[in-house]
Amino acid sequence: MSVTDKTRTIADVKVTGPCALQLAWSDGTMAQLDLGNIVDDPAFAALCDASVFSQVELGDWGHSLAWPSGEELGADMLWLETLSSTGHDDARAFLEWRQRHALSLSKAADALGISRRMVAYYSNGEKNVPKPILLACLGWEASNGLDRAA
Repeated sequence: MSVTDKTRTIADVKVTGPCALQLAWSDGTMAQLDLGNIVDDPAFAALCDASVFSQVELGDWGHSLAWPSGEELGADMLWLETLSSTGHDDARAFLEWRQRHALSLSKAADALGISRRMVAYYSNGEKNVPKPILLACLGWEASNGLDRAA
């Protein structure tokens, strides 16, 4: 058995309020998400209408949420929101670092001097990401001239 990034899909969605959803993920994770900050974006203006928002459906194969009005939110972005809503901001920050630099498990492990298995655990939210690892991510960005502008 190899340790890899888990491929999660959205198994179920229920509207729980204005701009709020309950998501069930294929790995059994449940999350209450408030998408108010997302629907404030002009691209999602139609979703501010509760009657439109309540028409949410699972996208193809659970890889997104879709609305008849044409809006769609991808599972990857919703997983990041799930990590935050379930108290795994450390895992979210780590996963965003990997995504920002298109780092595979192996490349992230090499960059940080840790095992590929630990990178997978941190990325999947299975283990807390220690503060020194998050600081190492920032140091890696800085040493490679990739640090984000403040």
